Amino acid sequence: METQGKLNVEFPDLELLQRFDVPGPRYTSYPTADRFTKEFGAEDFNLSFNARGTGENTADLSLYVHIPFCANVCFFCGCNKEVTKDHCRSKEYLEVLSKECELVSAEIGGNKEVVQLHFGGGSPTFLNNEEIFQVMDIIRSHFALAPDAEISIEVDPRSTPVDKVEVLAKAGFNRMSIGVQDFDNRVQIAVNRVQPFEMTKAVLDAARANGFKSINMDLIYGLPFQSRKTFEMTLDKVIELSPDRIALYHFAHLPEHFKPQRRINAEDLPSTPEKVGIMMDAIKRLSANGYHFIGMDHFAKVTDELAKAQENGTLQRNFQGYSTKPECDMVALGVSSISKVNGCYAANPRDLESYYAAIRSGNLATNRGYLLNDDDRLRAKVIMELMCQFKVVKADIEKKFDINFNEYFDFELNNLKHFEAEGLVRLEPDYIEVTPKGKLLVRAVAMNFDRYLREDERVRRYSRIV
Repeated sequence: METQGKLNVEFPDLELLQRFDVPGPRYTSYPTADRFTKEFGAEDFNLSFNARGTGENTADLSLYVHIPFCANVCFFCGCNKEVTKDHCRSKEYLEVLSKECELVSAEIGGNKEVVQLHFGGGSPTFLNNEEIFQVMDIIRSHFALAPDAEISIEVDPRSTPVDKVEVLAKAGFNRMSIGVQDFDNRVQIAVNRVQPFEMTKAVLDAARANGFKSINMDLIYGLPFQSRKTFEMTLDKVIELSPDRIALYHFAHLPEHFKPQRRINAEDLPSTPEKVGIMMDAIKRLSANGYHFIGMDHFAKVTDELAKAQENGTLQRNFQGYSTKPECDMVALGVSSISKVNGCYAANPRDLESYYAAIRSGNLATNRGYLLNDDDRLRAKVIMELMCQFKVVKADIEKKFDINFNEYFDFELNNLKHFEAEGLVRLEPDYIEVTPKGKLLVRAVAMNFDRYLREDERVRRYSRIV
């Protein structure tokens, strides 16, 4: 039996949850990506690259590589992807990616040691064995991977036979995130992702046999035909497999924005009370079986470094979710990828044609981005503390940014009194703390500090909080 996790969250009643269940950002960045502008381009990003390593910026590097290809479309998916079975397309993509690595490594200043490398998609395991070695050779030829670097990849078991897991290990990968979503066959058919339990187990067993240090499993609640009863059986199987970390995402049904989701019938989706029940059941079950609720939708075994990082106050959040590393400069490569370097965000085009054209012309592909001002940096820090630690110590913020917290955030603190009245936060003279009852609504708490939400009345495309 696993060490029992601490149930560090309380469940508000349904009426209260629904009252605060509004569309909101996930705050993998601040400002959020929908605030980026086309006025910020490749020349601006070059300046940030060149300035890296000067002054007080000694941040380590984190690399993200986007592989957009998938052999099949999952109807729930909202990722930027290209559905194909043609490996001529991935061959061309890796050629352009190699050129991008060359351009980026020539421009970037400062420390070039990479402490984190993550492959996302799409489905990175669309790449065949030869391409996996090829892309890692490309990275190593332009960047220095730290001896203890975290090298992770998102894995689709349907395109990852056991021998490919061995290839991943030989190529240098030491962590993986396995896409599961749900083990119920009816749900899998409804979302066009049939993936038997035995297939997932084979990948996970092979990963452990090949020395992978950490295995994450992605689940989704709110999918068609899910119920508390069926998801209970999925949780049984997840607990049996015992991954180190679990992500339990809320399905955002936005068919007007994501074409594959139009294949999902709204009437087949679980009701709000049923969805909330699924989420609460999962938190209880996972906590009782050795997992710590990190926040929002993430769990880690109590012995995992993610849980330890939250305990000692070093937990971070970036475009890949929660991280144990100190804040890094993130260089993102490939179509639709978003970098954060030296106080700016820079995004590549979302379509392959524009991405290819930019790189082949000898320029960085940046077509939009954002340069943070002092207010952005301050608010980003406050939001990060809320999302990662559920607590903001006013003196720490005042010292770092040379402000009077209560004066600067007078408007926000007044807004939070409504949350305090509902028992969701504690507003103390020295700190703000999200209560166990408020943890499921931490995004709503953080939104109070988002200046752009307050100033912009336009409807934004965000998932609901619960």
